[in-house]
Amino acid sequence: MRHRETGLHAACTRRSVLATVVAAMTFPFVRAWAATQGGDMEIKRSGSQPSAKGPAEWFTGTVRIDPLFDAPLPARATGASVTFEPGARTAWHTHPLGQTLIVTSGAGRAQRWGGPVEEIRPGDVIWIPPGEKHWHGAAPTTAMTHTAIHEKLDGKAVDWLEHVTAGQYEGRSGRG
Repeated sequence: MRHRETGLHAACTRRSVLATVVAAMTFPFVRAWAATQGGDMEIKRSGSQPSAKGPAEWFTGTVRIDPLFDAPLPARATGASVTFEPGARTAWHTHPLGQTLIVTSGAGRAQRWGGPVEEIRPGDVIWIPPGEKHWHGAAPTTAMTHTAIHEKLDGKAVDWLEHVTAGQYEGRSGRG
């Protein structure tokens, strides 16, 4: 019974950590939003913003991007829910001020340049430091959705690079 209790404790702890991270990340956005001139609270209703297909220049496979927010100045944060069909992934890219990913469903993969391909699952929170070359996407047989949050520097949140090769995605070749 002790093993089962430990598993339940780990799941509860993971949920508590995720809730704390989301709350901690949300507070500065709300504060910055309210600090703007005419800072009335705005609620973007679920489904009120159109989904977009991930462009082939930035993604391999089928990807849907659902915008969540693009905070007004002086805030710099932007966020989206991104769904990758099995095998779909981003191209290699960097973020000038870093990126946080919160996996919300499915199973995925992520890799930083020079590192191993890592499995990512719901509840995982991934921090990618500023300027780190990386990619992320779904597992080969399972779709994955994550919330992506990053900040803009001089109006730019991402620098897109070359596509991830099949060998890099599978973790068997290339420098990635």
